[in-house]
Amino acid sequence: MAFQSVVTMDKPLQHISLADWNARVMGLRNVADARRADAFAMRHSSRILRNETRIESDWATIETNDALADRIVELNSWRQIIQRTYERIEVEIHALQEEKDITERELAALSGPIAVISEVLTNRDGRLGSELTYDEPDTEIKNELRILENNQRLLAERCQKAWAKLTRLEEVRFKISMEIESKVEAVDLDTVQLALNRNSAGISYKPDPMRNPKNSCSYESWLEHVKNMKQLAENEMADTSAIRESLFVCREKARNMLQAQQDQAEHSIRKRIFETQRARNELEWQKLKMKEEMESAICEIRSLEDSLRDKSDSLKLAESRLENRAQRRGMELCLDHAHDMLCQEVEKLREIRRCLKDKIDDSKANFNLLSDHAQKIDVDLENKQHSLMTDIRALDLRMRLKGGEYGRQTMNASAQTERNIVLTHMEEEIPKP
Repeated sequence: MAFQSVVTMDKPLQHISLADWNARVMGLRNVADARRADAFAMRHSSRILRNETRIESDWATIETNDALADRIVELNSWRQIIQRTYERIEVEIHALQEEKDITERELAALSGPIAVISEVLTNRDGRLGSELTYDEPDTEIKNELRILENNQRLLAERCQKAWAKLTRLEEVRFKISMEIESKVEAVDLDTVQLALNRNSAGISYKPDPMRNPKNSCSYESWLEHVKNMKQLAENEMADTSAIRESLFVCREKARNMLQAQQDQAEHSIRKRIFETQRARNELEWQKLKMKEEMESAICEIRSLEDSLRDKSDSLKLAESRLENRAQRRGMELCLDHAHDMLCQEVEKLREIRRCLKDKIDDSKANFNLLSDHAQKIDVDLENKQHSLMTDIRALDLRMRLKGGEYGRQTMNASAQTERNIVLTHMEEEIPKP
């Protein structure tokens, strides 16, 4: 009878004992318990963190909303204060502008002598070039004007001060209006931000939202700026009432006074007309002589140019002879006496042409000097003629002073013009119709 058997072989891996196996199972159980405990602790701490962060974020939002609401209230409060200041500035500007306009009308409606003297001075200031001088008529007319200077200067100074105050008030008004607009825009912006929440559209992460914006300032600086703006407006309005009162007082004190030096002023104007006419006649004679000299200079320049052209033809002839004789052949191409004489001729002709050109340039330069000076004489003649017409018109303007009611007296302009022509001896100067 045969026996059966099974061949057994151990697996070629490390075997552990039963005690190690039990220890491994125990270790896995302990690690699992520890991991579960850690996971429970993590969930518990996460729940606590979620609750704390939710509470903190909600309170942070509430505090931010309260800060925005307080800021809106503060901005509205300052805007109302500045708005009332702006309205007061508007009232002051309107009142001061009205007083200034009344004073300017008073200044413009001063007595006739002031208007006449001012017109005469303005008319004489229209003289041109060297005729605009501080002459005797200018001095006499200004002496005549000084009699009424006090009242006129006083009103002009008050108007100037009122204009300066109006300019400053308008500048402050512009700054206040810009301040109000900025605060309205800030209130609108903060109101929109206050209405936003975490469910609103258009919110997103921003790059560096906590940066300090360009041109930003601190709250203390802003508050100081607002107070300074209000104080600036108050300071500018502090003396506005006094300026308005001074304008009223000046208008009431203004008087119509005239003690003129009419005869002396008119005599000085006539004397100036005579001197100007004499100088003009002298310049006309100089102009005539300059014209004759310029014509002689032109003739001489033309003669020199003709001589230069003649010498140019001679030079061409000599140079052509030299060039043509250079075509000889052989021993015939020698530097003979004829060649030397031709070379000397060319040198002489070139020197002659150079001298003629220099003389032509000198003559033209002299002609240009004559022409420039003649042009200056023409300009001076025009200025003197204009000055004559100006002084004659000044005499016509001053005729309005020859009456009790200045600027209202009807004058016969044609008769007065004829009188001035006779007084200035210009009968031969004016062309007949």
